[in-house]
Amino acid sequence: MKARSVVITGTRKGLGRSLCEHYLALGCTVDGCSRQESTLRHENYRHHLVDVTDENAIVHMFRDIARTRGGIDVLLNNAGIAAMNHVLLTPGETARRVMATNFLGTFHCLREAGKLMARRGQGWIVNFSTVAVPLSLEGEAVYAASKSAVETLTRVAARELGGAGVMVNAVGPTPIDTDLIGVVPKAKIASLVARQAIKRTGEVADLIRVVDFFIAPDNRFVTGQIIYLGGVDG
Repeated sequence: MKARSVVITGTRKGLGRSLCEHYLALGCTVDGCSRQESTLRHENYRHHLVDVTDENAIVHMFRDIARTRGGIDVLLNNAGIAAMNHVLLTPGETARRVMATNFLGTFHCLREAGKLMARRGQGWIVNFSTVAVPLSLEGEAVYAASKSAVETLTRVAARELGGAGVMVNAVGPTPIDTDLIGVVPKAKIASLVARQAIKRTGEVADLIRVVDFFIAPDNRFVTGQIIYLGGVDG
């Protein structure tokens, strides 16, 4: 892993921040982004004030990273937002915002990183889904739909980029104690955990193990896969 160029979206806090710290500790150079400034300070970390829904800003960010880092080895498409509403009570603006961030944001970054990786003949992309997709969680119709789109993008991109040596996979975490689930009622979390094979919430380390597997430098054959945590079937 040492000296690899890693790009992680949504790095101001939560899972994105933890992923940054993990790969910096392994000796990688890391570029992160979010809509707000980050307090993370490290000689091998650069933060970009970018909204992943802004296509032009993403294009410029990846060009800048490629120019300064000499290329990109890994992209972790972590940026995302959640919304909990009954489908009949979901405002259109909420649906547009969730789809723009979770799907279009992932698409913008995958496309730009994929171009750079394909030219070099190798690369590793991990998109982020959720167990809300296979569990068809009530109250999360729009959120689950946005992540279903990410899963389809993952599978198709894996086929389109496989010949260029770019591996594209996705991970679907169970609830992990971050700001993303901070507003979710405890009873709902307990109900979700009860549907897992392993009856506990996830930990950041659980997620990192899967990401490490997907982006291992010698992974040249595992692609187009979605792995859900906690024993949830896809």
